[in-house]
Amino acid sequence: MLLPAATLAVGLALGISTISAQAETIVRYGISMADIPLTTGQPDRGAGAYQFSAYTIYDPLVAWEMGVADRPGKLVPGLATEWKVDESDKKKWRFSLRKGVKFHDGSEFNADAVIWNLDKVLNDKAPQFDKRQSAQVKTRLPSVASYAKVDDATIEITTKAVDSFFPYQMLWFLVSSPAQYEKLGKDWDKFASQPAGTGPFKLTKLVPRELAELTRNADYWDKKRLPKADKIVLIPMPEALTRTNALLAGQVDLIETPAPDAVPQLKSAGMKIVDNVTPHVWNYHLSVLPGSPWTDIRLRKALNLAIDREAVVGLMNGLAKPAKGQVDPSSPWFGKPSFELKYDVAAAKKLVQEAGYSKEKPLKTTFVIAQGGTGQMLSLPMNEFLQQSFKEIGIEIDFKVVELETLYTAWRKGAADEMNAGITSNNIAYVTSDPLYAIVRFFHSGQIAPVGVNWGGYRSAKVDALIDEAKQTFDVAKQDELLAQAHAQIVDDATLVWVVHDTNPHALSPKVKKFVQAQHWFQDLTQIGLE
Repeated sequence: MLLPAATLAVGLALGISTISAQAETIVRYGISMADIPLTTGQPDRGAGAYQFSAYTIYDPLVAWEMGVADRPGKLVPGLATEWKVDESDKKKWRFSLRKGVKFHDGSEFNADAVIWNLDKVLNDKAPQFDKRQSAQVKTRLPSVASYAKVDDATIEITTKAVDSFFPYQMLWFLVSSPAQYEKLGKDWDKFASQPAGTGPFKLTKLVPRELAELTRNADYWDKKRLPKADKIVLIPMPEALTRTNALLAGQVDLIETPAPDAVPQLKSAGMKIVDNVTPHVWNYHLSVLPGSPWTDIRLRKALNLAIDREAVVGLMNGLAKPAKGQVDPSSPWFGKPSFELKYDVAAAKKLVQEAGYSKEKPLKTTFVIAQGGTGQMLSLPMNEFLQQSFKEIGIEIDFKVVELETLYTAWRKGAADEMNAGITSNNIAYVTSDPLYAIVRFFHSGQIAPVGVNWGGYRSAKVDALIDEAKQTFDVAKQDELLAQAHAQIVDDATLVWVVHDTNPHALSPKVKKFVQAQHWFQDLTQIGLE
């Protein structure tokens, strides 16, 4: 049976459908979040939120190719038609801006708008600075030192050091309308319900925790990404069973992460299950600060050896893949680690005993986890399964269960923050699609939170040196070689507890005839269409 909030949301969405079903194609999408992500320009609720309220309403300067399913995407022009590093000073990057683009409110997109938006999230003295948006993106832009307008169609960004991976950071920076902000009385709360970006959809209705209605922007500048549906209604449904029941009942047209046990029932009802290779890893990020038990590498390795990853895949009804590290062995950044992530309970118990613990004298500690949400897969069932696995080797884990955005806040603040007092691990799942996200942000000592999201305080002089050298070179093959060496060391140090890679499954009604699932956590909602 559907939960009351979900029932209300579906009912509202159905009301929208009834009003205009004759004239419009409307896709109702059950998403695995408890609320609609922030709509002011920089979404909250993690990387998964970008597909819902970022790359729909807004555009980045540098975009990710999302319309292909048979290979990984790549960086492509967005609101910047090109970008290049200054050969005489490789800390300077110039971005040539797209001309003729307008915001949803009719105002012009130009260099002034980009600088205004950079100030919005990076300059706390700017009148338009928004603490909420800044909290979401500042740690995603760690290299930015300064920025300036060159002319109406050009901006220059200077990085703190030479950083060949810098364009990947710009994927996360979205541009909202300065004119709309002024029109609404310089009030970001009002802007949230009447936003203006340059994206392929306009937000035409927002009911927090119930729905967001996205309507096709017929004047969108990129004709290849004109939405195939007239409207998409996003309906938060954090419980997998709720989403599944809503799809079976015909109340929504597609859902994220169906309940694995219901996959056979969905297929027999004519639903299509779609998944793909997804650079995303479900893990525990361990604190290695003084006082944490995980300063002992024996215990970190024991956790990794205690997991029957094939059983976790079975729990997901095949909708996952066992992890061998931060990235899949097929990645050019995997390298040759000597520590193999495998299921070996005897070896795990031996390491725990060597560290002074056992089932009779267990190590007791607390992990913070999410109740659910995009990217967290089946958070509670998976965590409960692993809790039992760890108990078998003499490690007893209590869980502090929080809402996803609270977990993200705890993650950004880092293990040393008072918010994480008594917590020794954070269970945020990570995107690993590019060098910055796979390796740099999580493992370089210069990225220890709150500067970046090296949550646990991991430090390795070897890893730092390899990453620093990779950032200094613009030769991709050399970058790959250096990152592979760094990843091998990270795995050998058992820095995290890596469990499975997500396959980002979706379940589609037979009515959904057009759907492209990219090999990424970014998905393009413009590609979804009904018969």
